Amino acid sequence: MTKVLIIGAGHAGGTAAALLRQYGHEGPIVLAGAEPAAPYQRPPLSKAWLKGEADLEALLLRPESFYVEHDIELRTGVTATAIDPAARTATFADGTVESWDVLVLATGSSARKLALPGADRPDLLELRTLADAEKLKAALGPGRKLAVVGGGYVGLEAAASARALGAEAVVVERMDRVLARVASPVLSEFFTAWHREQGVEILTSAEVTAFEDAGVRLADGRLVEADAVLVGVGATATDGLARAAGLECANGVVVDASGRTSDPAIYAIGDMTFRPVPVHGGTMHRLESVPNALEQAKQVAAAIVGRPAPAAEAPWFWSDQYDLKLQIAGLPDDADRQVVRGDVAAGTFAVFHLAGDRIVCVEAVNAPAEFMAGRMMITRNTPVDAEKLADRAVSMKEVAAA
Repeated sequence: MTKVLIIGAGHAGGTAAALLRQYGHEGPIVLAGAEPAAPYQRPPLSKAWLKGEADLEALLLRPESFYVEHDIELRTGVTATAIDPAARTATFADGTVESWDVLVLATGSSARKLALPGADRPDLLELRTLADAEKLKAALGPGRKLAVVGGGYVGLEAAASARALGAEAVVVERMDRVLARVASPVLSEFFTAWHREQGVEILTSAEVTAFEDAGVRLADGRLVEADAVLVGVGATATDGLARAAGLECANGVVVDASGRTSDPAIYAIGDMTFRPVPVHGGTMHRLESVPNALEQAKQVAAAIVGRPAPAAEAPWFWSDQYDLKLQIAGLPDDADRQVVRGDVAAGTFAVFHLAGDRIVCVEAVNAPAEFMAGRMMITRNTPVDAEKLADRAVSMKEVAAA
């Protein structure tokens, strides 16, 4: 029987293992992860976990008994050091060697490092794992100050959680606005204002030049004092195993619509992949999100067991900050204009990105109807009337029908 080895026991790898059994795979499944915990959800790390609203049991994708009951060999705390496509083996840091007929790589992404003086300080924090979140949680509380380098989603979420725990927070962003790489100016301006109202200090166009005992040094000479410093400047694909094995890589491991790499016996899923997005014309992207991990897990599990390929999905993402729920669907790359629907000042609105008369992306803040309808219309490539789209008196159902 076909033996499947999955390297990486995160959201993507854990879901792939479960789906393989659900789809009828009867051969051995080995799920190996570097972290000591069973597969767990990472998004709550910057929110519920930091605020003490969730424990490990609540974070687990499935109880550990699930893997026993479904005959999935779960190996935690083991790091793969090499894969041999010719011999179809994987070697781990503990000296063990695991054979496989089909290999699924799901090693995710790693925090991007800054090449700056002091960047190797052991007290600098990042937020990728449960262990990282525990360190950050211990550093927060009343009378403490957190400096966040990087104004992306994780950084803003951490700042919001710090404020909820009574700590001061300052966000240092190199670009001229927060979320500059991932969101529209409308969204950036809104979240900047909202965070400032909650007491977060936001510094834009602020270049970090060094990390020091007292905090963060900026290019203009200012010292941003802090008790703890979190560096959140993006992530890079953890594709070292694939590169060393000769698999095609470019901004991650290159895969096709089924998650297959340049070696037909090896698949890759999740943050580590550079993949085609069918609803955006098959253009290649590296997507970092739970929905992407789940979609690719379905694609790979179906391909391995010989099921029909699942329907293509529009990429989507979310972020929770304070009582705000941001939901984004689609990619704005080809957009030529934007339509704002709702009340930005009240924190209930959506920004639609259009290419011609088609929605290619929607950014919705506390606007679930706009998000759901927008996501559906992106997937279906539905034409829309921009004037009706902007008019909240016209329901999203009517906009879609029109």
